[in-house]
Amino acid sequence: MTSATTYAHLTGTYTIDASHSRIGFVARHAMVTKVRGSFNEFDGAFTVDGEDPAKSSANITIQTKSVDTRNADRDGHLRTNDFLAIDDFPTITFVSTAIAQTGEDTFDVTGDLTIKDVTKSVTVPFEFGGAAKDPFGNDRIGFEGSTSINRSDYNVKFNAALETGGVLVSDKITLEFEISAVKNS
Repeated sequence: MTSATTYAHLTGTYTIDASHSRIGFVARHAMVTKVRGSFNEFDGAFTVDGEDPAKSSANITIQTKSVDTRNADRDGHLRTNDFLAIDDFPTITFVSTAIAQTGEDTFDVTGDLTIKDVTKSVTVPFEFGGAAKDPFGNDRIGFEGSTSINRSDYNVKFNAALETGGVLVSDKITLEFEISAVKNS
C-alpha cells in the first residue's frame, strides 16, 4: 500500500459536479433481468485530508423526485408510497462517519444512509479515479464505488409474487456512485 501522503496535494474541500457525476441503482426485475436507474438531482461535498485519509469526510443529498429509470410509468410508481414516498421523504442522505484507505487507490467510506424514515450504516468501497486540471482551471478529482443494500431494511417493501415463483422486484439493490468533484477555492 502506498503511503497516504501520496494524496497530500489533494487536501481540500470539493463540491460534487452533478453534471459530470452519476448516482445510480440496479434492481432485479421479475427474477430475469436487471433494471438500472439513477437520481438526476443531487448535491454534496467532501473534504480530503491527503496526509490522513481517516480525517476526510463526505456528504450527499439526493432528491427522490429525480428518480429516472427511462420509463415514466415505472418512475411514477417509484415516487409513490409503495417505494420512495417522495412527498413525505423528499431526500435520501449519506453522511460519512469513517474513511479508511484500504489499498493504493482504494478507500472504504462508511456512513449513515437515510432512506425514508430509516438510517443505517453502510460501507461503500471507492476507487480513486484520478486528478486533473480541467479546461476551466479547476482542480478536479474522481471516485467510483458501489455497494448493495436490502431495500426492505429502509421500509421500501412493495412487491408482487410471480406465478412462476419469486417476486417482481429484488430486495437487494446495488447503489452506484461515479463522482467528479471540483476543489473549492
